[in-house]
Amino acid sequence: MQLSRIAVAGASGLIGSALTRSLTADGHEVVRLVRREPRDETEVRWDPEAGRVDTAGLAGCDAVVNLAGAGVGSRRWTDAYKKRIHDSRVNGTSALAKAVASLDKPPRVFVNGSAMGYYGETGDRVVDENSPAGQGFLPELCVEWEGAAAPAQQAGVRTAFTRTGLVVGRGGGAWGKLFPLFQAGLGGRMGDGRQYWSFIALHDEVAAIRHLLETDGLSGPFNLTAPEPLTNREITEAMGRVLHRPTLFAVPAPVLRSVLGEMAGDVLGSARVRPTRLLESGFTFAFPDIEGAIRAA
Repeated sequence: MQLSRIAVAGASGLIGSALTRSLTADGHEVVRLVRREPRDETEVRWDPEAGRVDTAGLAGCDAVVNLAGAGVGSRRWTDAYKKRIHDSRVNGTSALAKAVASLDKPPRVFVNGSAMGYYGETGDRVVDENSPAGQGFLPELCVEWEGAAAPAQQAGVRTAFTRTGLVVGRGGGAWGKLFPLFQAGLGGRMGDGRQYWSFIALHDEVAAIRHLLETDGLSGPFNLTAPEPLTNREITEAMGRVLHRPTLFAVPAPVLRSVLGEMAGDVLGSARVRPTRLLESGFTFAFPDIEGAIRAA
């Protein structure tokens, strides 16, 4: 599919900023959704929590990508912050989907963010897009988040969901916090280190989103994770090898729970997720292994 004008919500985040750079470098016009007054025609005003979008600004877009949402790991999960996490995703997706559906000429594709948190705690069990949702705050959020895109789907817009894993990148996310610790020689496993972490290189995350945008017929959920998830212990050892730093420190589970509260369950939990549908669609990973992903970052 040939695209030229693409609207991106969450364009200032780790993934969104890398995606907009990639699209712009290839000559696409990127329209950014912003919460302030737009500076020019390349920006569109919206308020995701309130569910408002300047629909007229989306006219003429071939595609809409929604990567917006309050950071899951940004702070302790108080009831107030959990509501913000929820509203920024569910209300924002609903507003965008309704705006897309209301256009006289809707975009051809809507790519909406989601997360591997959909599956919850998987232990050693391998899950893919055919697996059911787990239980708890994140799985329930992901189900509602994806469901909020229904207006776009009902309007006949091809809609895909990116169930993203832990993105290996320096500019934010989990690895944005891990890199400084490991470079200072303070890195180590979390808990017993046996929990699976499903990761993806930032380069591959962007390439996969573009694959979903540009490949006709791809709709529904896609796990954006590397082909082989690893345990936290294995990833810790790889970080030490690549950065040439010791990995002697370990953070006991009770300490993590004391510091992080409910969010510690996401750090200590196991998610053994495989990207079955993405691979079947013909996507090729540039950095399928963890050491390559770390070096790329």
